[in-house]
This record gives sequence, C-alpha cells and structure tokens, in this order.
Amino acid sequence: MLETHGNKLTWLGHATFKITTPSGKVIVVDPWVDGNPVCPKVAKKLTRVDTVLITHGHGDHIGDAVKIAKQFKPQVISIYETSLWLASKGVKNTTGMGKGGTIKAGEIEVTMVNALHSNGIEDGKKMVYGGEPCGYIVRLPGGLRIYHAGDTAVFGDMKLIAELYEPEVAMLPIGDYYTMGPREAAMAIRLLNVKHVVPMHYGTFPVLTGTPEELKKLTRDISGLEIHALKPGESIG
Repeated sequence: MLETHGNKLTWLGHATFKITTPSGKVIVVDPWVDGNPVCPKVAKKLTRVDTVLITHGHGDHIGDAVKIAKQFKPQVISIYETSLWLASKGVKNTTGMGKGGTIKAGEIEVTMVNALHSNGIEDGKKMVYGGEPCGYIVRLPGGLRIYHAGDTAVFGDMKLIAELYEPEVAMLPIGDYYTMGPREAAMAIRLLNVKHVVPMHYGTFPVLTGTPEELKKLTRDISGLEIHALKPGESIG
C-alpha cells in the first residue's frame, strides 16, 4: 500500500494531474482541463494553483497553461524554450530549466528528466520550436517521490532515473500511437523498479488504444506491483 504522507494525487484525465500537499498547496502537471474531453466537469473548476509543471508544448498538455497562469499567478516550470513562448504570451512567473537540473518550488523539489517525444507548439498558424520534451521527478512534503514521464517512448536510461531518484510512484503513458503502449510501459516499469504505477494518456481519443488491463497482464509477474487504474477525477491519498 502506498504511503502518500498526506499528499493527494488526482488524475484529471489524459496526462493532467492535480497534486495537493498536506498544507493545501496545489501543483498541476500538464494543464489541459477545459478542452479535455475526459476531465469531469466538477474537476475543471480549479480554485487554487501554486505551481504548474509542463512536460512539452503540445495542445493536449499546455492547452490551459496561459489561462491558469494569468488567473492564479503560479510558478510555471518548463524546458527553457517553452518558458520563452509562455512569457511571450504574458505569463509572468516562468522558470525555464534544463534536463538534469533540480530546483525548489515552494514546498516541492523538481528535477527535469529526459523524455523521447517531440515538442512543437502550435501558435496560431505557426509551429514554434518548444525545446525538447521532458519528464519530472517531484519530491513532495513528507518525502514522497513521484515520476511523471510526460509523453515518451521507453528508453534504457529509465534505469538511471531509478538509480538516481528512486521514484515510488510513476505516471506512465500507455495509450500507444503517440507514446508507449502497454508493452513498452511494462518494460519501463521493470527499468524503473517502481511498485506503484498510475497509467495515463490512454482512452482520451479512439487512437489511444492501450488499456490498464493489458498493462496488468504484462506485469503480473512483478511482485508487489500495484497498477492504480484511476478514473478521471479519482485520487490516491
């Protein structure tokens, strides 16, 4: 059983998560809420956001970043080039960092790690270079360590992420087509040596065919593994 130390991890559908610390601070990862077809209506009404983490600039991950940033004035963390784009749209409190770097953001500590994907930002009729995509290791109050992989393929250096950062919870894409499917995610779990996994980036659109059930079948030999197949709006902790 996962000990969250009072932190609450809520899946809002697709790759969007809301993390609430014991003191009530709110972190949103990949803020795509209003246009997210699987996000419950009640969950779309955010009342507080202190920190935003962005893995890359595709619309289904950054869609509400500017709106949320202007409403709540959170610290918005992303790869450097994406932070420049956000600043150009009037976002004030941007933090543009690089892979391998670690920063403090209020109550949490954030390390940016690799992801294998793309990162063009659609800006009107233009495609803007957004830097490279990334994932995050987030250390929460009480010591809980989570890994949000972003949109990614499996890659061998996930083993380094395990050795360096020892995540306890991994949010992993399983939808296939644009990211890992269950087969690749099952290998990622082995590389990460993680015992708690929250599947994400599946079921939003018909093309995202991977399922938690398939992931469970492919990992049933891993002792102690828990696949937390949340429904959008459901939480751990």
